[in-house]
Amino acid sequence: MISLGWLLVVIILDQATKALIMANFAMFELQPVIPGLFNLTYLTNAGAAFGILAGAKSVWRQVFFVGVAVAAIVVLFFSYKQFCRQGKIFAHAIGLIAGGAVGNLIDRLRFGAVVDFLDFYFGTYHWPAFNVADSAITVGVGLFILGSILYPPQENAKLK
Repeated sequence: MISLGWLLVVIILDQATKALIMANFAMFELQPVIPGLFNLTYLTNAGAAFGILAGAKSVWRQVFFVGVAVAAIVVLFFSYKQFCRQGKIFAHAIGLIAGGAVGNLIDRLRFGAVVDFLDFYFGTYHWPAFNVADSAITVGVGLFILGSILYPPQENAKLK
C-alpha cells in the first residue's frame, strides 16, 4: 500500500504542477524564483534525460519512449512483492519510480514530449530542466540503492 500511495501522490503532484506551468507560462518563459540559483520555466523535452534522442525521428522516438516506460512499469509491478519482502524502503522506491514513470508517460501520450519546468543553475553551470516525475524517479532510484546497501543480497536470501 505504501507504494500505491507514493504512485498516486507523484502522479497527482506531477500532473498538477505541469498543468499550472502550462496555464501560466508561455513556452520558454523564465521566472526567477531564487536569482542566481533557481527559475521556473516552461519547456518540453521530446528526448530522455538531458535531451537524449530528442533529435530522433518523431514516430520512432515516441514508440521507443512509450515502450520503455510501459516495460519499466510492468517490471516494477511484477517485481513488487519480491522487493517489498526485502524491506519497506523498496516499497517507497518502487512507488516513487512507478509514479514518475507514469507521470512522464502521460505527458508523452498527451503531448509527444515531457513538460519540464524546474530550472537550476549556479553561475555558468546550468542543470537541464526537469519536473516532479523526474525528481521522484531520482529519489526512488536513490532509495533503491540505499536499500540494496542496507539489505545486501545475502541478507535478503535469509528473509526468504
